[in-house]
Amino acid sequence: MTVEDLKHLVRTVPDFPSPGILFRDVTTLIGHREGFAASIEHLAQRARAAGAEAIAGMEARGFIFGAAVAAAMGIGFVPVRKPGKLPVPTIGVDYALEYGRDRLEIDPTAVDAGQRIVLVDDLIATGGTALAAAELLRSAGARVSHALFVIDLPDLHGAARLRDAGLTVEALMDFPGH
Repeated sequence: MTVEDLKHLVRTVPDFPSPGILFRDVTTLIGHREGFAASIEHLAQRARAAGAEAIAGMEARGFIFGAAVAAAMGIGFVPVRKPGKLPVPTIGVDYALEYGRDRLEIDPTAVDAGQRIVLVDDLIATGGTALAAAELLRSAGARVSHALFVIDLPDLHGAARLRDAGLTVEALMDFPGH
């Protein structure tokens, strides 16, 4: 399936979570057998080209796409978790949200020093979570230079923020507006 075919599988929900927002619901793509498989292969091709030795995905939909990409490539997956979810000692990073703060954590033994890790997530909006994940993985010794997304919301400038931070950013599709 082409990327344009995949774009038609993403449902748009108006006025969610608040009036004026067009929510891009990727669950309809995930639920489409051929569409999900094609999106994973498109992402895996890009991750291979980036020299990925492992894939990292942020909770929660980054786990769906990232783990599937890692499996398709035959490499490991590093889950970037919300706080308090891992049963072992972790390292973490706090980061700013639009209204408040949040935290991401990883098991530092899941990353080898110098390992090339590619970030994979379903959607890039403002870029805060992806920037924090890259910082966290780098603090564990990984080399993180690429971030891959299914959807980019370019009007929110997240991809530009990641590029300004030295990351190569690719998305399978974009949706103007927010």
